[in-house]
Amino acid sequence: MKKKFFLLIVSVAAILLLAACTNNEPMNHDNMDHNDMDHENMEEQEHQDHGEDAASNDIDRDGFAQAPTNFNKNASDNLLSLNTKNITRLNTNDPIEAAVLASQTTFPSTHEENQPGTVILVPVNEWQLGLASANLIHHPNNGPILFISENEIPALTKNELTRLNPIGNVEGTQVMVMGDVSESVLSELDDYQVETIQGSDYAKFAASVDEKFANVVGGNYPESVIVVSSDEEAKLFSLVAANWIAHMNESILYVSKDDIPEATIEALTKRNNANIYLLGPESILSSGLEKKLSEFGKVTRIAGENPVTTSISFASFKDKDTSFGWGLTEPGHGVSFISTQTPILAIAGAPFSHLGKHAPVIWLEDGEVEEPLYKFLATIKPTFTDDPTQGSYNHGFILGTINDVSYQTQGILDDKLEIVSASGDGHGDHGGH
Repeated sequence: MKKKFFLLIVSVAAILLLAACTNNEPMNHDNMDHNDMDHENMEEQEHQDHGEDAASNDIDRDGFAQAPTNFNKNASDNLLSLNTKNITRLNTNDPIEAAVLASQTTFPSTHEENQPGTVILVPVNEWQLGLASANLIHHPNNGPILFISENEIPALTKNELTRLNPIGNVEGTQVMVMGDVSESVLSELDDYQVETIQGSDYAKFAASVDEKFANVVGGNYPESVIVVSSDEEAKLFSLVAANWIAHMNESILYVSKDDIPEATIEALTKRNNANIYLLGPESILSSGLEKKLSEFGKVTRIAGENPVTTSISFASFKDKDTSFGWGLTEPGHGVSFISTQTPILAIAGAPFSHLGKHAPVIWLEDGEVEEPLYKFLATIKPTFTDDPTQGSYNHGFILGTINDVSYQTQGILDDKLEIVSASGDGHGDHGGH
């Protein structure tokens, strides 16, 4: 009798414990900060979710890396759509229009949950201001970058701002105006709660954005920071950082090839032994500069020999000690593709890494796919064993017209992102489906 009574008590206790575990309050996504996420556990779970196919050593990755050889010359005739099954294209090379298209794709703004908090307005002719400002796309601002000029707000931008109807960040700010603009620009924003971050010195401006972001998230500077060059010849190397800082909390700080500006030094000293990620080869950021930066923390250089391979290196890189980096080495990801001839579109498309597919940017050399990119896409090629509906999927974004990135290039990318049978039989090998 005592034994039965004891078992009854244990059973009741177990039921109560289970009920307590399943009645936790749901996660409030709006108030969730990326710093609160357990990135290592998320990464481990992501690997598990991708299934055994993604990790199989039997998959022919070398075969996936081969370029096609037999092309259809009629493929781009009489097209009614420039979107394909694995590619969404923003069919413009006008950065003002591209930013609006990216905003409309990322923020439907049909109701409060998908309206932006703060819209960031950036002068279109200064990529250094736009890149630094991309850090503010992230929560708690949660909004796109739109382009302006120093003296006016283009009609496309003004109309999109009206459509978005930003609800404000934690400080109530609906619009942030970046750089030095005229009073006429600010007067067009009288209906909004506006904050400005002024400056024409790029290093000081980036440090100001860094400080603003730290303050708005509680005064804490992230230990990790990306250091890039603001020199014009470094543009393609530096802009690779835009999507990451829109995706995560880290800021960018500016240097030149050989020297560290005082504003950047001050920003680095606000961190306790920073994790410094130097983005670009020694031809852009010298070994002497790297040595100087090591006085402020651990320096890790991420680079390829050119802008394309640097973008691939950054997309593949992951620091397991700090959880910094995209770490794209397996299927199930978004990727943004932009021609090296239209680099400003990287800033317009940065919101694609904040919401949705969380996509890093990969350069296409003059709009073409070259061998290093074929090899990279082979590493993330999705496969399935029995059922393609159970697989991981990739998705690409192309920013630019078919004159910038041809429809043939789009077709190649679409095919390289497509899920296929691990056996190499395409989609024909999935049982009775």
